[in-house]
Amino acid sequence: MTESLAHDTAAARPAGTAPAAAAASASDLADSTDPRPVTRSSIAYHGRIWDVVKDEFPYGQATLTREYVAHPGAVAILALDEAERVLLINQYRHPVRSMMWEIPAGLLDVDGESPLAAARRELAEETDLVARDWAVLGEYYTTPGSSSEAIRIYLARGIAAAERPFEREAEEADIRLRWVPLEAAVTAVLGRRIQNPSAVVGLLAAYAARSRGWQSLAEPDAPWERHPRWHDGRLTSRDAPARP
Repeated sequence: MTESLAHDTAAARPAGTAPAAAAASASDLADSTDPRPVTRSSIAYHGRIWDVVKDEFPYGQATLTREYVAHPGAVAILALDEAERVLLINQYRHPVRSMMWEIPAGLLDVDGESPLAAARRELAEETDLVARDWAVLGEYYTTPGSSSEAIRIYLARGIAAAERPFEREAEEADIRLRWVPLEAAVTAVLGRRIQNPSAVVGLLAAYAARSRGWQSLAEPDAPWERHPRWHDGRLTSRDAPARP
């Protein structure tokens, strides 16, 4: 059955206030990379992990200036056991002053490390677990209006204990783990009790993918073309120029 987007109803607003939405099939529904030439770029703030960048670029008849966070990106892991329980971790997030239920995740801040290797490392470091089977579950930009942060979510199965525990510090020293049935975790998302974006995206994606026989999964080393620092089949370092 062909899915389509509903037409924007002309009667919903006065004529001429906005263009009518065009109908499109589900197969046509995809973001597209469309870089605009940057005429001037500077670093407004240089941080330990990310910078604030100020870019100028032509758009239409004007020149626009935008400041945004240049972020190295991250990976997240949706670990699923044989009973189809998902592994959630609970840790403190200071900017929102909350103890949050999340899925394991971490920055792509090691030069030369592939996204899959980073995911394996983060799962072991945060949970003392390893996985036998890996696949790409989903990808998304966290806040594309103000940050270049891109996150890839992996589905990890065949879970086992790591050979030795990892010594955690700071907020990670207080991480608590909980195995939760996938349906129960999705119910918590729909009830607005889980707010972490990677958990929300990952749990809903896993629930939908499972209902379709996991046919949407991608190979764990699939190219990540939409990551701003993906060049020639790999992630470049933070100091390398971003994709034009």
